[in-house]
Amino acid sequence: MSLQPASDVKIVFEKKYFEDFELNDKRQTGSRTVTAEDIDFHAKESGDYFPHHMDEAWCNTQSFKHRIAHGTLIFAIAIGLTADFVNEVSMTYGYERLRFIKPVFINDTIQVTVTIKDKKDHKKPGYGLVTELVECFNQHSELVMVCEHLLLVNKKNS
Repeated sequence: MSLQPASDVKIVFEKKYFEDFELNDKRQTGSRTVTAEDIDFHAKESGDYFPHHMDEAWCNTQSFKHRIAHGTLIFAIAIGLTADFVNEVSMTYGYERLRFIKPVFINDTIQVTVTIKDKKDHKKPGYGLVTELVECFNQHSELVMVCEHLLLVNKKNS
């Protein structure tokens, strides 16, 4: 069985070499609404049943007043939203500087902006490292999560 993206998601396959990346280029993803079911499923999968995520009554006694999504769930959804573009000549090298700026609540809708922040040669001949700034915003245009995505990208004629 093969899993497919939602019918409204069009995945673009492209060969974008290291030399083709331009600093400050931006792209914006589609959006996704975070549901109580998403949070419940993530708790089951991760084993993180902290009351911040699962206990509405307890949350009412806290400053944030409502259940909040796991940061790891928001990270996973945000990165998944960026998967509408597949570069056939690159691969993920890692993530750095992950921060959860504001909480995401049930029924918040998130969207991601990806900006090319840096590019430099890699020690492995024929490759470069591209750093993408990944910014996740809620429906109020408030930054809720940020990280850097490192890509190992083929150079042309290598």
